[in-house]
Amino acid sequence: MSIRRPEDMHAVFNERFNEGDLDGLLALYEPNAKLAPQPGQEVQGREAIRTALQGFLALKPRMDLTTRYVLEAGDMAVLSGQWKLTGTGPDGSAVEMGGKSVEVLRRQPDGTWLYVLDLPFGAD
Repeated sequence: MSIRRPEDMHAVFNERFNEGDLDGLLALYEPNAKLAPQPGQEVQGREAIRTALQGFLALKPRMDLTTRYVLEAGDMAVLSGQWKLTGTGPDGSAVEMGGKSVEVLRRQPDGTWLYVLDLPFGAD
């Protein structure tokens, strides 16, 4: 599913994340997008984002992501979400984390929207 409206991004991301669909998640990012997988860390480009997301998906997680707001202007949009992730660490222990995100999306020439910047902890 292509994102035709910025307000649909979180629902699609949440669905693909919970399905463990790494390729589907990567398709939501521009080729040179940036992700801050944790505070103080940045990765750029789909391959680096793939590696970062693999770490999260290795937890066999369940994510609940809700949209706090969407602000759209022309070909750009800013989103903020609130999320909670539960999963299982490599040692079998329970893992729980959450935050308030900020994301920047850009409308592509075909009318779809993709992540340019993704900061899962950006509004904390």
